[in-house]
Amino acid sequence: MIRARAVRFAVAALAAALVASACSSDDDSDDAERVTRDLSDAAAASFDAHGSVEQVWVTGAEPGVALELVASEGAVVAFGEADDEGSLILRGVEPGDEYRVATVAATEGDAPVQASETLAVGAPDDHPSADFYADQEIATGYGYLETRDGTLLAINVTLPGPVEDGPYPTVIEYSGYDPANPEEAEPGSLIAGTLGYATVGVNVRGTGCSGGAFQFFETLQSTDGYDVVETIAAQPWVEHGTVGMVGISYPGIAQLFVAATQPPHLAAITPLSVIGDTARGTLYPGGILNSGFATEWAEERKREAEPGGQEWAQRRIDAGDETCAQNQRLRGQNPDIIAMIEDNQYWTDEIAAPLAPELFVDRIDVPVFMAGAFQDEQTGGYFANMIDEFADNPQAWFTLTNGGHTDSLGPEIFSRYMEFLSLFVAREVPRRAPTAGVVVSTIGGAIFGTDVALPPERFTDVTDYDEAVERFESDPRVRVLFENGAGGAPGAPVPTFEAGFDAWPLPGTTETAWYFDEAGALVSDAPDEAAADSYRYDTSRAQVTTFSGGTDEVWRALPEWQWPAPLDGASVAYETDALDAPVVMVGGGSVDLWIRSDGPDADLQATITEVRPDGQEVYVQSGWLRASHRALADDATELRPRHSHTEADAADLPGGEFVEARVELFPFAHVFRAGSRVRIVVEAPGASRPRWKFDAVEPVAGQRIEIGRGGAQASRVVLPVLDGLDAPDALPPCPSLRGQPCRDYVEVVNAAGDD
Repeated sequence: MIRARAVRFAVAALAAALVASACSSDDDSDDAERVTRDLSDAAAASFDAHGSVEQVWVTGAEPGVALELVASEGAVVAFGEADDEGSLILRGVEPGDEYRVATVAATEGDAPVQASETLAVGAPDDHPSADFYADQEIATGYGYLETRDGTLLAINVTLPGPVEDGPYPTVIEYSGYDPANPEEAEPGSLIAGTLGYATVGVNVRGTGCSGGAFQFFETLQSTDGYDVVETIAAQPWVEHGTVGMVGISYPGIAQLFVAATQPPHLAAITPLSVIGDTARGTLYPGGILNSGFATEWAEERKREAEPGGQEWAQRRIDAGDETCAQNQRLRGQNPDIIAMIEDNQYWTDEIAAPLAPELFVDRIDVPVFMAGAFQDEQTGGYFANMIDEFADNPQAWFTLTNGGHTDSLGPEIFSRYMEFLSLFVAREVPRRAPTAGVVVSTIGGAIFGTDVALPPERFTDVTDYDEAVERFESDPRVRVLFENGAGGAPGAPVPTFEAGFDAWPLPGTTETAWYFDEAGALVSDAPDEAAADSYRYDTSRAQVTTFSGGTDEVWRALPEWQWPAPLDGASVAYETDALDAPVVMVGGGSVDLWIRSDGPDADLQATITEVRPDGQEVYVQSGWLRASHRALADDATELRPRHSHTEADAADLPGGEFVEARVELFPFAHVFRAGSRVRIVVEAPGASRPRWKFDAVEPVAGQRIEIGRGGAQASRVVLPVLDGLDAPDALPPCPSLRGQPCRDYVEVVNAAGDD
């Protein structure tokens, strides 16, 4: 069984790159007084100190003792106090070779100063020699792997047969869940193992039985991943001396971070259901805190990173695993990620940028198979924005679909996933394993709650490996599955059709604008006369979701959606005339609002839907924006109004004046049929996602939002219309589309604003 808990997403704090409160560096200004220490007469330390990547960690100190990090010339560059376990981590340390950790200078009657031996602090690209990896012997079953700074990571190795029958094609699953748990495998390992791969589950530092402290994707987790890849690849039971990486969600995201460090013996990665930007894509969409899934997930990570916080790790400790017990000593140095989320609502290059894969995936130089869903209820659909950053990688393929968090495991995607692993990890012509049917049947029953079947094999006529690679490489880089859920039994993860493209954004896309007009119309030309509509700024639905069942229930074929109609008087809506012909849209969009309000700030949610001729309305996608975050980044485009989200650019709404606020619609793919109408609804955030909630700006008394239309304040929507793609004529059943609930259409009569 694939456990629902194991297909969770990773999003956490913006604070991964923050210097922890236990560490403080001295002022670098020229006139700052520099504290120095003479350690020539210091006694040998009774504690252990180790250099790491831009960090120093200490264990075995006297609880509460003050410690200083002293550079070679005697300058004190950081300091902190040992916690109740006698541990301390000093973060944000400049690389160098001759640091020492010392107790603070003694006063009369105190114990003498103690100082460690010299230690080195490395840079992220200061990798160990090949011998460091080759000298580690990793046996099958549960054990520990040593990283460059001496930290021991918990791992669990499972081979598809006796070690003497190897070597075996091998994959790694790496995350802060429990991939090293010897009692139960995570989905990526379970699937790959069933398909005949050796699997290695590894817990990131600070989780499970792994040593160290936990921060969400700090640099050390990436360099640890580099060490894991190189150590496992050096084992004699690994075929070809290279490894792949697998996993959905958290372990999928981890692959992007690790692959960007370019381990020499990484063969390929398969990131499924990932993020493109932690801050702008999931944690603070549009600058609004996602107080639903995102912060709930962070709270769970905080709990599980406590000593013995994962049940399987506590059981090992209770059973006498001394290494696991010792590895809990630095957990008191975990930053408070919830506090850091709350304290970092603005974008900074120091904190947020390192957590945005979109900004570094261009460094990934191995084959990539990535898949995700536009309406992912956990990560959101923002991931598609980073596809173009892989442009220089000739072996990167992407599959996009409507649906939720687990739709990257649907049969149409899973069949290509198996081919990819065969070609780029096992290095063999794809041949469907006898167990493949069992795997997909298990996925269908356990996740989707319906029977699913694999599509026909594609390589039955190929015997030459190079020919097989060439055929796979001829596939379009971007594959879009349309109307997932309507191609088989209603709600089953089967599309009605698909299309392939060579790039993202898709070639043939036309930036098409429709303007807001009177009587709630969307028209192709901007009205000449300026006017306005208005709505009550009502945040009563900010904590309302569109699904109230369990995590796994939303992945079923036909979930019981609860998608309410817009609140009367608390929204405005605009619709096109009935379409004369089908209109296909693929990509992101921009809802360019001219707004005026009697309050200093407001949160905006813009939702695009299809109003069908049968009276049903289908959810397509949403976007969000805190009005005070309306300043655009330098790389904003017509279809992608990326915002800077910096504190310096934040500005309250000017009373009595219209200002432009462009809301970024997350990427989507949808066919609007002939006879349907395209609808845009603008309101306060909420009641739009299965698991997202919003920490919305509260309204001032009687606050209203005015939406300008026409003249100098012509609000509009710009959408990605794809030319030249034929779609089936028939409307899909409603409901059926995965991740896209239906509701009875309810007309919104826009209230007039002040001219």
